[in-house]
Amino acid sequence: MMLRIEHLNKSFGSKNVLNDLNLTVSDSSIFGLVGINGAGKSTLLRLIAGVYEADRGVILLNEHNTYLNPECRAEIAFVPDEAYYPLGATVGSLKLLYETMYHFSEEAYQKYLKLFDLDEKMSVANLSKGMKRRVSLLFALALKPKLILLDEAYDGLEPLARLRFKKALSELIEDEGISVIISSHNLRELEDICDSFGILEGGRIVSYGDLLESKEMINKYQLAFTDEKTKDDFKDFDLLHFEAEGRVIRLVVRGNTEDVMAKLNEMKPVLVDVLPVSFEELFIYELESRGEGHE
Repeated sequence: MMLRIEHLNKSFGSKNVLNDLNLTVSDSSIFGLVGINGAGKSTLLRLIAGVYEADRGVILLNEHNTYLNPECRAEIAFVPDEAYYPLGATVGSLKLLYETMYHFSEEAYQKYLKLFDLDEKMSVANLSKGMKRRVSLLFALALKPKLILLDEAYDGLEPLARLRFKKALSELIEDEGISVIISSHNLRELEDICDSFGILEGGRIVSYGDLLESKEMINKYQLAFTDEKTKDDFKDFDLLHFEAEGRVIRLVVRGNTEDVMAKLNEMKPVLVDVLPVSFEELFIYELESRGEGHE
């Protein structure tokens, strides 16, 4: 089930948060949504979930407007950064609530209840942050949704729970063809599970695509020359980062590795090392190239 967002705008008072945002997320995909603090990641997820109404633009899930269509919204599971639970709620009482609102799966509920080491009698208010996160994930997975939205998905989860959750998501994508959008500050965690990504900046998605392909198109190059070089010597490259230390140059360049190497070799370096970039580095260098600071 494909998610399509077109010309999305959202403001709060005089603050323009999202500005003519466009995005497509295909089915059977885990999409990593990244951006600096205040970029609008949580706002975007709440708009998709139908918590907020867009000022302009449309959000379509399988060509149905997510805000105006209750049946469509029932296909979306949203796990916010800070979940709200009714006073005195237990895991069991929350189950009764979700059963009346969604296409609830008893089989999935029992499976994930056991997977996350939860008990129906547990009082949610007395649980730790990590345990509350488990409760949120339990119900997100038990709803059998077509789209799962996760805001800071791993926040508070210990390593074993993270591993179990990643495995559960992978199985759902393989078996059910669901889509997942994950927002997280921990880009190393996203790199382990996401197949596609989008960078949110200035109210728009400024860079997005297949994660592996994008990483393959951006590399770090360390070179040594017999004479000193300046940034102007590399003006013909799609340069994301430049650093010089005497005759040693460190570059981050976007482009096919073979083509970039051929051009660099024309400059007759004494030494060339090529290193891959991580997802975190890709994010930082993309923002640097647009004049933004580090997160």
